[in-house]
Order: sequence, then C-alpha cells, then structure tokens
Amino acid sequence: MRGRRTIPGRTDHVVVVGAGLSGLSAALHLASAGRSVTVLEAADGPGGRARRDRLGGYTVDTGATVLTMPELVDEALAAVGTSLAAEVDLVELDPAYRAHFADGSTIAVHTDGAAMEEEVRRVAGPAEADGYRRLRAWLTRMHQVQRDRFIGANFDSPFDLLGLDLARLAALGGFGRLGPAVGRFLSDERLRRLFTFQSLYAGVPPSRALAAYAVIAYMDTVAGVYFPRGGVGAVAEAMAAAAGRAGVAFRYGTGAAWLERVGGRVGAVRTTAGERVPCDAVVVTTDLPVAYRLLGVAPRRPLPLRHSPSAVVLHTGVTRSWDMLDHHTILFGGAWERTFEEITRRGELMADPSLLVTRPTATDPAMAPEGRQQVSVLAPCPNLRVGPVDWDRIGPIYRDELVATLQARGLTGFGDAVEVQRLVTPADWAAAGLAEGTPFSLAHTFTQTGPFRPRNLVPGVENVVLAGSGTTPGVGIPPVLISGRLAAQRVVGRLPVVGRAGGRGESVSGL
Repeated sequence: MRGRRTIPGRTDHVVVVGAGLSGLSAALHLASAGRSVTVLEAADGPGGRARRDRLGGYTVDTGATVLTMPELVDEALAAVGTSLAAEVDLVELDPAYRAHFADGSTIAVHTDGAAMEEEVRRVAGPAEADGYRRLRAWLTRMHQVQRDRFIGANFDSPFDLLGLDLARLAALGGFGRLGPAVGRFLSDERLRRLFTFQSLYAGVPPSRALAAYAVIAYMDTVAGVYFPRGGVGAVAEAMAAAAGRAGVAFRYGTGAAWLERVGGRVGAVRTTAGERVPCDAVVVTTDLPVAYRLLGVAPRRPLPLRHSPSAVVLHTGVTRSWDMLDHHTILFGGAWERTFEEITRRGELMADPSLLVTRPTATDPAMAPEGRQQVSVLAPCPNLRVGPVDWDRIGPIYRDELVATLQARGLTGFGDAVEVQRLVTPADWAAAGLAEGTPFSLAHTFTQTGPFRPRNLVPGVENVVLAGSGTTPGVGIPPVLISGRLAAQRVVGRLPVVGRAGGRGESVSGL
C-alpha cells in the first residue's frame, strides 16, 4: 500500500526544525497525536517564508501573498480543537486577480463560474465563454483525481503511482503539456495566459509544464483566493499560537547547527547556541541543501536537482493609490514565450516584464498608516545558477527599471510616491539559506514530481522526516501544509480524524 512506511522505534518527543507553514502543520498534527513537540526556529517569530514584518509604519508579507485552499489550514488547526474562522479574519477576494495586457485590455479573474463566464464573454465572445466553461470542468476533474492520491499522499516507490488513479490522470491528459492542454479550450491568447502563468510557480514554463499542474490554476481560479486581515503572516502566527496552547514548545532565535547521529538514528539536535536538545524523532523543514548538511548526508539521485526561477520583490509604502490596482494585479508584458526563455534558460532579466503587483491595503487598510498604501511588486527572474547576476551592483538599477515599468503601465508618479522601500533579490534569498537564490525551491519537472521528488524519508537515517517545498508534494502554501501532515504521518503512522470544528474520530492512516 502507498506510503505506509513509518519511522521505527520511539517517537515520544519530536523536534521540528523550522516554524514555517510546513513545520507548524507538522507540529499541530503531532501534538494532536499525543507527541511532545519542540519547535526550533532561527528567526524571532513563526512563518518562515510566509511571515510578516514591519517596514516603517507598514505591515508587509515577506513571502507569499496569495492564499488558496484555506481548508488545509483549517484541517491543521482542527487537529488541536480550533478552527481557521476562530483564529483569523479571512476575506475571499473578488476578483482574485485583475490582469492588464499590453494591448490595453483588462480581464478580471472571478472564481465564481457564472461571473467569470460572463467576463470571458465580454472580452472574448461566446465561443470563448463556452471554452471557459469546459476548461473549468476539466480543471475541477484534474483536482479531484490528484487531490488525495497524487498531492495528499506519501510515496515509498514510483510503483505507488500505478493504479486506476494514474489511468484517470492519463485519460484527462495530465501527462501532456499544460499550454497545449489549455489551448484545447481557449484560443484567446490573453485567456491562455491567465490559466497557465501559474506554472511558473512550479518552476516550468507552460509550454513544458505537465498538464497535471493545471491543478494550480484550479486553486487560483476555481477554488478561490483569500486574504487574512493583517497579512498572510497572520496565518502562521495563528497556527503557532494554537500549537502553543496545545503544548508545543517554541524556541525562537534558536537555529539547528547539526543533528547528533549515532549510526542511523538521531538522538539530539545541536543548536547554534551549543545546546543539546534530545529527541526521539526530527522533522526538518529547511531548504534541502541545509537539511542534508544538518544530517551530514548527500542525496542519492541519478540526476542533479534543478531549481525554479527566482524573483525580485520590491516592497513599498506609498503616499497615494491608483484606480487600476486591485488587491492582486497582473501587468502582462507583450512578450510571453521569450520571457520564459529569458528567465529559465538564458539567465537574463525580462526585457518586457510581466509583474504581479499586490496591494493588501485594498482589503485591510490597517496595514498602512492612514492615507497610505502598501504595494509590493514581484518580478520573476533567473535563479543564481542559471543567471549569476551581481545583485549588489544590479539590484538598485533594476529597482529603478521596475519603477519605470510601473509608471509606463499606468502607475503614474509611483517613484515619487514611495515613502519607504525594501528590495529583495536572489542574493537575499541565498543569504537566507535558499538554494540557488530562489524561494520557489525545486522545479516541478517530471523527474522531480510525485514519487520522483526527493522523498520525505532520508535513506540511511531512520528517524528523520523532511517537510517543506523541496519534498513531497511541492511548492506553494497548500503543498507545504500538506507536507507537514505527511511528515507527521511518517512519525505516528495514524493521525486522528478531525472535523472542521476540531471534533475527533477514530484514527486512520490517511496515507
């Protein structure tokens, strides 16, 4: 049976290395299963890449700004008897995005099917509206087929893929290419972009991404995009608070230096302060190279690991707003295939940038001083291996180019309105311990997908489990939350069944 392998021996006390979303998910599920849990976190608070920070008088999400599948957060909180609704004020965004194109047209992305069908009819006509309706049904079927068996399950072997679910995924075209698959439903180039750009989060251009990754478009355009008041980091803080109430011990400002291993078993985590924290099992959520360094092992793979493109992010506090900005606004350049070629193969910065602009103060004005707006701009770029840019020198220049691009695309006077700012480049991601300077971890190529992705059990080390974006199932808030649950299942074997309100039932494997 798939994923039934668990770590042997005692598992009474588990140390979780990292208080990002995967570590928090693991801690909550482990606590619900009666384990004593200690979380070590080098930073001064929870969240990892999804934490919030202060920029002058502004609140800024330092990482993810798009929250989908919030029921996964609810599942983790329910494990300790609370709920997302009790902990966080969550707002569904409508539109989820508003896209502006080089030809001057604008398309709002609604997650309500009828509203989006009408929007497609408005901008592209009845034939495209019919295509959207069929595309939405296909995206929904893709998600249903993958949800439990491909995304939400542990794998012990590639043979775990074999079975009826694999046949269903193949019948849906899941092993074809994403771009052509969406093109079967939509001919309008603008609409094709809206339902395929998400593959860049998985590190692969739409023309080369597996069609199975249409599931990301499902999350964005069908399941809904949400925003927690106070920022996405508020979710991590709520999860940490709930875990603390359930008895999980958090030690912030305490990083892991190495894992004390005798033979194939780790008996303690050594901290950067020289302390020794005894344990029966460890969940490591750091980026993979750091995890392997802590363990003193090297991955056994016939092919080298390939990482996703990176991103430059400009966080700003500005003194004005612009009518064209929604909560999430995509400013598409005219180039498309060339852009992917630049950032994934040539190692060049985008000549005609496509940018994601996030204005959280559209939903929560309290994240900025009165009369001000918080605006963050994300520009995809090569990682440091594909494009070894001297970011100390190029960073300020590229910041000015981004501002000029924003102003040329309708944000008149943006540069003059900037009151405070912070530029984050691949060099900063690398300094934070992220391999090749990317926050998006390993690319979801075929050889790094499903059972071929680095597994959460480490050969030769019997009581350590990995979690986070580098292992099963992958990159993004929903996958890393699932990875925490899968790690907990590797430790305890069976987790209590919980309802949305935190009610518990009989234990089941869930694997």
